[in-house]
Amino acid sequence: MKGKGRILGISALSLSLCTGLSSPASAARGENSGDNSLISAYTSLPDGAVKRQEMEVKGRITDKTGGPLPGASVSVKGTTTGTVTNANGEYTISVPSNTSVLVISYIGFITQEVPVNSRASINVVLAEDAAALSEVVVVGYGSQRREEITSAVSNVTQEDFRQSGARNALDLVQGKIPGLAITRTGGSNPNSGVNIQLRGAGSVSASTAPLIVIDGIPGGNLDLLQQDDIESISVLRDGSAAAIYGTRANGGVILVTTKKGKPGQARFDYNTYFRREYVRDRADFMNADQYRQKIAEGLISATNDYGHSTDFYDLLINKSNLSQYHNMQLSGGGDNTNYSASVYYQDLQGIAKENGRKQYGGRINLNHSGLNDRLTAQLILSTNFNNANLLGGGGWEGSLIRNPTQSVYNPDGSFYFEQTSTNEVARLEQETNRRQQQTTAASASVGLELMKGLKASMFAGVQRNSYIDGAYRELASEYSLENDIFRGGGYASRNTFLGVDYVFEPTIQFDRILANNHHINAVGGYSYQYAVSESFNAFNLGFVNDVFRENNIGTGNQLGLGKAGMGSSKADNTLIAFFGRFNYSFMDKYMLSLIYRREGSSRFGANNKWGDFPAVSAGWNISKESFMESVTFVNNLKLRAGFGVTGNQGFSNYVSLVTLGGGGLYINPDGVWRQTYGPDKNPNPDLKWERKGEFNAGIDFSVLNNRLSGTIDVFKRNTTDLVYNYTSQLPPFIRETITTNVGEIANKGIEIGLSAVAIKKNDFRWNIDATASTVSNKFVTFSNDIYKQQQIMTGDIGGYGALGNAIRLDEGGAVGNFYGARFAGFDENGKWLFYKRDGSQVPFSQLNRSIDPNVSDLAIIGNGMPKYLASMTHDFGYKNWGLRVFLRGRFDYDILNRREMAYGNKTALPNNLLNSAFTRHAQLNDTYQYSDYYLEPGDHVKLDEVTLSYNFKLNTSYIRNLRLYATGANLATFTKYTGNDPDFVSDTGLAPGMDTRDPYPNTRSILVGLNVGF
Repeated sequence: MKGKGRILGISALSLSLCTGLSSPASAARGENSGDNSLISAYTSLPDGAVKRQEMEVKGRITDKTGGPLPGASVSVKGTTTGTVTNANGEYTISVPSNTSVLVISYIGFITQEVPVNSRASINVVLAEDAAALSEVVVVGYGSQRREEITSAVSNVTQEDFRQSGARNALDLVQGKIPGLAITRTGGSNPNSGVNIQLRGAGSVSASTAPLIVIDGIPGGNLDLLQQDDIESISVLRDGSAAAIYGTRANGGVILVTTKKGKPGQARFDYNTYFRREYVRDRADFMNADQYRQKIAEGLISATNDYGHSTDFYDLLINKSNLSQYHNMQLSGGGDNTNYSASVYYQDLQGIAKENGRKQYGGRINLNHSGLNDRLTAQLILSTNFNNANLLGGGGWEGSLIRNPTQSVYNPDGSFYFEQTSTNEVARLEQETNRRQQQTTAASASVGLELMKGLKASMFAGVQRNSYIDGAYRELASEYSLENDIFRGGGYASRNTFLGVDYVFEPTIQFDRILANNHHINAVGGYSYQYAVSESFNAFNLGFVNDVFRENNIGTGNQLGLGKAGMGSSKADNTLIAFFGRFNYSFMDKYMLSLIYRREGSSRFGANNKWGDFPAVSAGWNISKESFMESVTFVNNLKLRAGFGVTGNQGFSNYVSLVTLGGGGLYINPDGVWRQTYGPDKNPNPDLKWERKGEFNAGIDFSVLNNRLSGTIDVFKRNTTDLVYNYTSQLPPFIRETITTNVGEIANKGIEIGLSAVAIKKNDFRWNIDATASTVSNKFVTFSNDIYKQQQIMTGDIGGYGALGNAIRLDEGGAVGNFYGARFAGFDENGKWLFYKRDGSQVPFSQLNRSIDPNVSDLAIIGNGMPKYLASMTHDFGYKNWGLRVFLRGRFDYDILNRREMAYGNKTALPNNLLNSAFTRHAQLNDTYQYSDYYLEPGDHVKLDEVTLSYNFKLNTSYIRNLRLYATGANLATFTKYTGNDPDFVSDTGLAPGMDTRDPYPNTRSILVGLNVGF
């Protein structure tokens, strides 16, 4: 997205690139290629000195303006001897011979080889490399220079990642990529994940999340990624880019590339941080004094005053939480072999008690070449060991609505239990729930250059994920004493899971420039992917003591009585594909890309096992045309357009087949009870993938001497053959429903990414990056000639009142429409009044609630899908200081405030309530109802991160770079919404805008970190 390549400056000895912009288009092919370096060399040897076989060479590396290049690599060709320049661009290196050759390299500049020729002092001026300045982006089964890309592809590199300590790798790019919605509904819970959606909702029942590919392994597990191991994250946003991944690419593709070693001096990089969380914006429920005031006012019976003052919510808060992270990376190598290895430890402590995640692991990346660099090999191994405490993190709703005059304890010091609520403090002390997990991935690739420009490769990878969950509830626990199966006997459960994914992909690549002007890059290959998973679970009750806990489940006495439980499962699926991509560029002006993938899946029906996924895109670099030479303020201008077809096979295994299910136990003539089996679903041999056709047009530009650059994309996508369960006719079918392909959903929108150099002076810089997107989602149809569906209701309101679903999907209607009654006020007794179709005001009981919109008094009352997403980063630098401010927001949408609906109503007394029940909702004196009364605008802007950093200048050869930084995260949210933090309300899927009554606490965090390189 940023298209950055020019290095504006490097603070102190840090190798982190400061924000900059790509070089002018006129330099793209190096117009001064005959003068790639300016070498100023002189000898300082005294007269008559004798040549030595081993000697010391000193010098300075600068750019063409005379500015130093700190961190430039200086190595002796053919050896592993090397060093890097200091803050002034100076170096000192010992060479084995006066005929040795120095290799000087620096990111964004042309690498130079300089013979020593007995000189003791060599200064080198490096020239900018136009090809290097053109950002290289991973695009799937290869990479392309940014200026040759003809599709909508975004790329975020490490220097632009968020810096508040990632709980998940995708936290690093939240708000950084246009059109990519990343929502963390679990807040800062260390055991929660993220919801991901690209360019709107694209399915009814199948997966809508993008495909994750980590170092070539599709379906990569994000647990294997640590923030300092990642080199870049690329997102294939449109169909013409994602089509090469076929039936798994409807939701887009996210490509994660981890760090690799580089030839040169061995490097050690240590990164660490410590973080503390603080509760922010707690819900305003009554405290004990306020509760007693309502007793005094006669709203609550005096019998509900138990004489205590307890903050049950506060008792669940881990006020001493302190998360920490440590990562040590080793890298280096020579001309033929390089390596990168890292080990890490992370202790994530939640704001909730008994809620945390401790993990450790490592990653090794080894690259080797031989046969004069014609033969290459790469080995990658990564593993993660995770010990998670899953017990805490919940119970917030129950703690807030509990009578604050009660106590946690009985007078004798034992825990106080009662039937209407759970003693969460006791639960945290008397129960355990832990996970032990190991995730490992290994891959190997071998490539052989058959002839110039033609290379054959083989890639193989395996990913293994396994975990064991163990839970126990003591004999004296509340559950043990109150359950309906066996009281006083405890409870134990154990669950295991094992999933293994295999991939094998041989490819052949061709990359040549013919007749100077014709660049051809092509790849073709075969893909075989196999995934298998299995699980086991068991639980039992009736233990005589707590000694064995969940480690000896068989000692419980309920298994033989049929009141315990046990189950297991196993499933697998296979994907096979043939694919190819052909890229052509003429004089870097005109580009064409063709993609075709033919893929088969075991999940499809017998009559539709294979699908075809073509794509075509083209680009025109207008700025390279001769008529643009006089337009000096335009540095780069490219138009591109493409169309691609992708698929979605993100539904359950065996859906197309008839499978057997248990029909219950029946007694046989011999007196033995036996399980019966029968078909549990209808087969569908015609079941196939959901098909998405997407058109995308975009423009990439850079103007005003590269001070302003950006991308603008417009897209339109239609997803057909939506997978959904429909009512089936009996007979000929044997079951009531069938899974089939019927509906269609359409999305269209605009995405913008901008980068600007606001101020650029010797000691001060100010860069601005911004993204914005808008998307419209509409259901075109649910029905065809055979299967009919008038509407789909979703978004369960839950809680008191059995209020049903809040969101209705209609043919021709928008995704996320809230459908319900229109609030008209209250009568003199505080009873609800709602509008009928004719405008009259009536009680709820007199509303026509027909599903037919032509007669119903119910209507569309709002929409929970944000129409606009936006973010902005301000990056300041003054000498060695750095300041980054990151804001993001969502706009033009509604949120259903389910917390106010449930606990802003006096009907719930004597439970504890929100204070708004007696202020904002004081007039309400009626039962629970769902209407637009509880819909509120969700528009908000979040001050998401502020990072202050300092790069130290140390006059020592032992420390290459040293950076200290502090980050404040989730500092403020500017909104009129009165519920939970709107940023944690889901805006993905088919039920967006549904706030929760039981959210994880909203937290503000302060983080202090250190990056040091040796």
